[in-house]
Amino acid sequence: MWPNCCVRRVLPESRHGAILRQIDAWPVQHASAGVISSDGSRTTHGDPHHVYRLASLSKPLTAWACLVAVEEGSVSLDDPIGTTGATLRHCLCHAAGYGFDSVEPITPIERRRIYSNTGIERAADHVAARTGMAFATYLHEAVFEPLEMTSSRLDGSAAHQIFSSLDDMLTFALEVLRPTLISAATANDALSSQFPSLPGMIPGIGSFSPNPWGLGFEIHGQKSPHWMGTTNSPSAVGHFGGSGTMIWIDRPFDIALAALTDRDFDQWSREAISAWSLLSDAVITASTVRS
Repeated sequence: MWPNCCVRRVLPESRHGAILRQIDAWPVQHASAGVISSDGSRTTHGDPHHVYRLASLSKPLTAWACLVAVEEGSVSLDDPIGTTGATLRHCLCHAAGYGFDSVEPITPIERRRIYSNTGIERAADHVAARTGMAFATYLHEAVFEPLEMTSSRLDGSAAHQIFSSLDDMLTFALEVLRPTLISAATANDALSSQFPSLPGMIPGIGSFSPNPWGLGFEIHGQKSPHWMGTTNSPSAVGHFGGSGTMIWIDRPFDIALAALTDRDFDQWSREAISAWSLLSDAVITASTVRS
């Protein structure tokens, strides 16, 4: 069951703090974690200013910048990307047919959800071409600067080379909970399943049918097992990165969680999935009570 009129919000700072201390037992050199709600209340543990390589956690940030470009009229989600019928929308939700790092599509569009760095990079390239700005510059001016994400930068691929801090990522999570850079309608579209019947695999997690995905964000849906918590709502959105980073935003629960580390996911994948899920469940449990 998910939040309804019988659920009231509580923000138990001390309990969140105690819960976040779980990261001290993770087998990583550096870890920072935090919780934020839509009123801006946040609790953190670990250095909130330490800069981490986000790896694929870069994708939601890149997608948000693309959506700002849509709002500005520089691009449209229906703009063609290449000559195969793929659009900007297809690229942002892994439905364009590109392989993980393939130069050309490996399947027709809307055939299967294929997790792809290439699709995200093509989306960023399209925004750069239409705005006449390097995408790193556009991302900074469209997202980082207005949100005062002063520790964040793009240095390489828009799909996996953003560097940021916990403090900045909680600020971005608040933006997703309470959008200011894009309209509510655009945000709702981005956080809703695109081509919802598509099956596909999440690297390191498993194959799912369907495998719901928004624009730059994975959607929890009914996936199990999963890296989010067992108590996250089906509409929770988020992403994790191969550098050992993760974030989710659960709008029905009005809360978001970010946890950043500097140990590659494939070096502790089973432990990471379990640790992230346990932390997620504890955060949600501590954040809701029934009247």
